[in-house]
Amino acid sequence: MIKVFVIDDSATVRNAFTKIFSSAKDIELIGKANNPVDAFHIFKKVGLPDVFILDIEMPKMDGLTFLRKINKQRPIPVIMCSTLISKGSSAAIDALRMGAVDIVQKPASGLKEFFNAKNDEFLDSVRAAAESKVHFNFNIANANYTIKKETKGIKSSFGASKKIIAIGSSTGGVQVIEEIILNLNPNHPAIVITQHMPPGFTASFAERLNMLAKNSQVKEAQEGDVLLPGHILIAPGNKHLEVKRNGFSYVATIKDYPKVNSHKPSVNVLFDSMAKEVGKNGVGFILTGMGDDGALKLKAMKDVGAKTYAQNEKSCTVYGMPKRAVELGAVHEIMSIMRIVSTINSLR
Repeated sequence: MIKVFVIDDSATVRNAFTKIFSSAKDIELIGKANNPVDAFHIFKKVGLPDVFILDIEMPKMDGLTFLRKINKQRPIPVIMCSTLISKGSSAAIDALRMGAVDIVQKPASGLKEFFNAKNDEFLDSVRAAAESKVHFNFNIANANYTIKKETKGIKSSFGASKKIIAIGSSTGGVQVIEEIILNLNPNHPAIVITQHMPPGFTASFAERLNMLAKNSQVKEAQEGDVLLPGHILIAPGNKHLEVKRNGFSYVATIKDYPKVNSHKPSVNVLFDSMAKEVGKNGVGFILTGMGDDGALKLKAMKDVGAKTYAQNEKSCTVYGMPKRAVELGAVHEIMSIMRIVSTINSLR
């Protein structure tokens, strides 16, 4: 039985979740509170849940502060459900950075209709969250955006690499990508990333990474962007990112066709283009995430001579995508996060 606790200052929302979970035989709502401070008192009676559903703006303590506090004590999967989660929302990115496994934008009006329409989606989201492992990184959660732009582009004693790196990730990937980027050396190989994320959030994600990344220029990918050493491109939400050879260089190309593997952007799309266009000069990393997106085309990269790697189970929030890649024989080596960093830094 999956135990769930809802913290939201709206009685309408709390009642809606009561109704949703009453229809599920495998999910039990063990408690509700209109703010995190009151929730702590209830925990003493009912214990901690397997999954939290958490609002952001609440009296006595906001949701992000609670998320930080509870994860420092005992990391528990959290689904953020708030009106403050909108396109370009810094709150949404901060929640993901601090370990939230899912984010849901709650409408400002029409709540009953919204929850009726999303009934099955919420049940699936809770079941998925219950199977995840939260990895709370105190340094990531408390990182601020004070890196000076003039520190960018520090010269490296190493020559620029001719390799092109492609990274694919989903649930839990925001934290892992940030940790990787914060530890990259100057003049690292060009990197393209597909992170499963709704439209509107990827630009904010890229901007925040760019503020933090001392040795990288990070941006949301646009059509025709040239892949350069020290530069990182993030696939835009609701678009597919591909890599295309252009003379002696490689460029990003943005495609607007249907979902692949139920995702848009899709990791398989990125890896497929890497196999066809970059070949043995490509390097692929498949990170934490649910499902199997990316596994099949990582195998295609490996088959054409590219080096391919998977994040290890211990450090994954969800060991789904990497596990499937390993099962397919698509991976040369399984790695910890810091081993991934050192591998990228050593590429020439």
